[in-house]
Amino acid sequence: MKNPSHWEAHEGKCYYINLMFMSWQESREECRCRGGDLVKIESREEQVFLVEKIREIIMHSEDKFWIGLTDSKKEGSWFWVDGSPLEESLSFWFGNEPDDWTGKNKAGEDCVRMGNKGPAADLKFWFDQSCDVPHKSICEKAAGTGSSSSVCV
Repeated sequence: MKNPSHWEAHEGKCYYINLMFMSWQESREECRCRGGDLVKIESREEQVFLVEKIREIIMHSEDKFWIGLTDSKKEGSWFWVDGSPLEESLSFWFGNEPDDWTGKNKAGEDCVRMGNKGPAADLKFWFDQSCDVPHKSICEKAAGTGSSSSVCV
């Protein structure tokens, strides 16, 4: 993703990497203003694509990107922004994540961010985090169809 300020088409979807630091909810609102929502990762191939894209722009170990996954309604029950439950066979949690750590926020960690500067075994790049912590984010929307390929507007 040479220019992360534009939508990029891939496999029938369009992705936008938002480099502004915002809370999870603010990030979601920003994605909606752009005609999409926070990304819902639906395949291993999509995870591979996104890991490769954000690795190009990760500068620091804390450089993480909000995705559209939360357990804010019920602790431990993870749902995507479209209301569908997380399919455990398609989860990419890093190490002991999710851990709902309460060290910085007594409310725990109810939103998911992805990214890692270094390598991670088997694409395990997801971390739960307090929804209020500002991070970059990944937006997604369906691609339109053009004469030869998917179109992102």
